[in-house]
Amino acid sequence: MSPSKVFLKVNRVAPEIVAQAREVTVADVHEAMGPPGRAALMSSRMRPLKEGQRIAGPAVTAFCWPGDNLMMHRALYLAKPGDVLVVVCQAELSGAQWGDLATRYALQKGLAGVVVQGCARDVDQVRALGLPVWSTHIWPIHPDKSGHGFVNAPVVCEGVNVKPGDLIIADGDGVVCVPRDDAARVVAAAQAKMRKEDEAAEKVRAGAAVWDLSGAAAIYAGMEIEEVDAAYDD
Repeated sequence: MSPSKVFLKVNRVAPEIVAQAREVTVADVHEAMGPPGRAALMSSRMRPLKEGQRIAGPAVTAFCWPGDNLMMHRALYLAKPGDVLVVVCQAELSGAQWGDLATRYALQKGLAGVVVQGCARDVDQVRALGLPVWSTHIWPIHPDKSGHGFVNAPVVCEGVNVKPGDLIIADGDGVVCVPRDDAARVVAAAQAKMRKEDEAAEKVRAGAAVWDLSGAAAIYAGMEIEEVDAAYDD
């Protein structure tokens, strides 16, 4: 039996949901998911190479052998416009998974962006080219292209289960994965949350206190907290 497997097709989240997801934030999506939203957030090690970018798109996945990025290249070749390539190499410092040439090809294909548990390199060029990339490490160590792995099968990327076709959303706060079957509900809830926050922002501009708007004042009032009208060292 082969140690590698590549699935050539992906059942993707609907394009109209992806379009709506481009307008919401990772923070709002994570909160809109409720308790499962904590498990949907990739760890804080996953950081953007360039500030100010936001993406949303269906996941195309690759799991790579230590020191090798052959399966990344196969997944990149199979990816479609608007996809987010999610690459996992558990031996993260064993070989770079992403770089300049892959970035140029991804831009030509129209990928939305790339998420890498592992090393990205050529980062000055990648930033200049403009493709949104998130990674856990920056290091130029050379990768081979002869290792086994798999493509378009479920992976665990920075603690999050990612299935091919799931909705990936990323911005300056990090990366969140929304299961494909739940994406429409979550995005709609995130949009509603953003509208409420816009209304709250207007109230702040009019002079309201975040202490009241956030609900903190009401919660605080119901707690047994002693307030002392003096300095602690009087």
